[in-house]
Amino acid sequence: MRQQWRALAYAHWPYDPDVVQRRLPKGLEVDTFDGKAWVGLVPFHMVGIAARIGPPVPYFGTFPETNVRTYVIGPDGPGVWFDSLDITRLAPVLVARATYRLPYIWSKMSIELAADRVTYTARRRWPGPRGAMSRVDLAIGDRIDQPTEFDHFLSARWRLYTMLGRRLAVGRVEHEPWQLFAAHGDIEDEFVTAAGYPRPTGEPHLLFSPGVTVRIDRPRFVRP
Repeated sequence: MRQQWRALAYAHWPYDPDVVQRRLPKGLEVDTFDGKAWVGLVPFHMVGIAARIGPPVPYFGTFPETNVRTYVIGPDGPGVWFDSLDITRLAPVLVARATYRLPYIWSKMSIELAADRVTYTARRRWPGPRGAMSRVDLAIGDRIDQPTEFDHFLSARWRLYTMLGRRLAVGRVEHEPWQLFAAHGDIEDEFVTAAGYPRPTGEPHLLFSPGVTVRIDRPRFVRP
């Protein structure tokens, strides 16, 4: 698929690696930075989903999205493991659950973007937990001209892992380098705990990006 990820926010909290490892399928190991696992809440605007060849899908191909994700090392290298992906279109939820087998959830969501501020709100519909909410309100700061090693750890991920039946699969992800900006703000969220993680503690690590254009390959079974 081809798609654009626009007005994207990163909010990350540290976790004990054992807590995250217990949630991963066989074949994946938690990827750590400074000895910690990291769980992210990542809201953004999905724009213009399209097949490899052809125009974007009208209406159903553009919507707000919020992901809960963590970072793993699999047989094909470092990548992302998704715990949940909330979007506003029911039809793509059903298609993605049937094809990529990713845990998509139908939610009511909105994004309000001003020159230096962005607010994401979401409330779950199906399959739930119904009514779980998330609100991220960020003030966007200066552009980060020299991203740190940690910034790259969180953002430069070129694979997503999923389970196709009982087998581990991987899809390649390609896009240009992120433009990252400092950010600060307030978060009220129930999506991370709804994914099965303990309630995060401490202040989250926050970033913002205007976005990238992305190509994602079909998932294929990984080598044993």
